Amino acid sequence: MIDKLQAIEDRYVELSQKISDPNIISNVNEWRKYVKEHAAIEDIVLKYREYKKVLEDIEATKELLSSNDEELKEMAEEELSQLEEKKEKLLEEIKILLIPKDPNDEKNVIMEIRAGAGGEEAALFAHDLFRMYSMYAEKKGWKVEIMSSNETDIGGFKEVILNISGKGAYSRLKYESGVHRVQRVPTTEAGGRIHTSTATVAVLPEVEEVDIEINPNDIKIDVFRSGGHGGQSVNTTDSAVRVTHIPTGIVVTCQDERSQIQNRERALKILRAKLYEMALEEQQREIAETRKSQVGTGERSERIRTYNFPQGRVTDHRIGLTLYRLQEVLNGDLDEIIEALILNDQAEKLKNMNLN
Repeated sequence: MIDKLQAIEDRYVELSQKISDPNIISNVNEWRKYVKEHAAIEDIVLKYREYKKVLEDIEATKELLSSNDEELKEMAEEELSQLEEKKEKLLEEIKILLIPKDPNDEKNVIMEIRAGAGGEEAALFAHDLFRMYSMYAEKKGWKVEIMSSNETDIGGFKEVILNISGKGAYSRLKYESGVHRVQRVPTTEAGGRIHTSTATVAVLPEVEEVDIEINPNDIKIDVFRSGGHGGQSVNTTDSAVRVTHIPTGIVVTCQDERSQIQNRERALKILRAKLYEMALEEQQREIAETRKSQVGTGERSERIRTYNFPQGRVTDHRIGLTLYRLQEVLNGDLDEIIEALILNDQAEKLKNMNLN
């Protein structure tokens, strides 16, 4: 690991020289590339330099242990203990920094929430999840925009697609993909029996046109009149848009905006995210076909979390975490769960890294 860290530091010094070179500065694209790489490894280098300084301090302190001055010797022993503790802490921090970063972590999110098993109750639960993520985004200072929705008559969602934009949105929300289960007495149930319903959540990184190019010949675009909940403008103009990607069969419908152009743009944005997700899944399958990660697989069939109303608890099945703070979680207080998932994910990745 030390050899690897030294190589990173050497590259950092080289990049520092390059980004100060007038010849490179004059070539904006080349300069930006080097600045980006420089910034990407800066945290590791600074932490490694701190680690090297601690090693030097340890060696200097060890020399004081042979002193005849008992008071000085005692102080050296105490300082050495603190330095050894700091060294171990820095090593753990460096290991975390060496974990390859997910290139999508800083991207915005397209989140799809769909009612699963449970009929009307599942649609109401999908609305609860929509509210939970909207409140969490608000706490983080992120912006939430409904891109497409299909409401039920009593206020549930058969499906709702959100665009969540803000710093690090994908890095935290990516762990939410999967099947969410609720256990409660439905408002639609007169007998007072506890029902189990589900909703699926898919979290996709928002991608730009440069990330995924769509061949115009591969898509079919249909326009039609909006239907369902939408106010007076519904069924007056052909503003709704359905985009079909012929090679994959993916169909995206947007009808929330009054403008056909806006609905078309939203539909293409969702399609790009779906195609990007398919490409990533294929890549991950090729890399590790036989290995299924505990966290962050995003497989729709995976039951990731249960929200139990009678006991007021939330359980994340991937990491065995149970919290008796159901209402707080549903009000967007998700950080404790997400932080635990991130730590678990890091531990899994560290297991598979050779840092000896």
